[in-house]
Amino acid sequence: MLFYRAAVDLSRSTLNYVAGLIRRHRKAIGSAWRLLNPGRQALLVLVHLRKGETFAQLGAGFEVSTSTAWRYVEEVVALLSSRSPKLTQALRRAVRDGLHPLVLDGTLISTDRVAADRPYYSSKHRHHGMNIQVIAGPDGEILWTSGALPGRTHDLTAARIRGILRELHKTGIPVLADKGYQGAETRVVITPYKGRGKPASKSRPTAPTPAFAHPANERTPSSSHGNCSTDSDAAPPKPATSSKPSPSSPTANHDEKGSMFR
Repeated sequence: MLFYRAAVDLSRSTLNYVAGLIRRHRKAIGSAWRLLNPGRQALLVLVHLRKGETFAQLGAGFEVSTSTAWRYVEEVVALLSSRSPKLTQALRRAVRDGLHPLVLDGTLISTDRVAADRPYYSSKHRHHGMNIQVIAGPDGEILWTSGALPGRTHDLTAARIRGILRELHKTGIPVLADKGYQGAETRVVITPYKGRGKPASKSRPTAPTPAFAHPANERTPSSSHGNCSTDSDAAPPKPATSSKPSPSSPTANHDEKGSMFR
């Protein structure tokens, strides 16, 4: 196996924060010694979460076994998860700070394909993964994320399982969501219309064609050239003439067209 220098685009404060969690956890459980100090374990976990490197690659890079790398990651993920806000806490904060409307959406966290993991295949994304529900503020800041469900789980089903719709209904904050949440049991979730039966107020008008954009009795943009733009409004409409030129005046059509550009 070859080794090379690499970088992860995270700040030093993030590393110090995670290392502090690990240090306090080790002191609480009485862990005297480990292969990696809190700072190195924090870096291992952040590399895995940020770059998605496998446990075998992490173990080779940090000189630990694959199983040790897996235990390090599981331990820190549990510590971070215990500090994340609950759904009710996140919604109370949104009410207190006046954050509205909120945004509800689901995302798929990709995973490796395993033969026994058929429920984790998402037909929408055509990939194996885990369904995560996310609530964000109007500026895009993430307020809360749910636990993972199999990737084949529909977004609306996931929202029902996690009790998201019930808690949103209690707060009364309007929430914007995509078409995947149509049929939600609360009116605070606002979704786009799809299919037939769309009300006229929600219909998007189509762009007018050139034939309807400038009717015959309206002034066209070409009439604004020259000095005849004011005269054309006051002048009565001219009688319709035949499109075939008269034999006695072969330049009649030319004069009529040219008179518009004196």
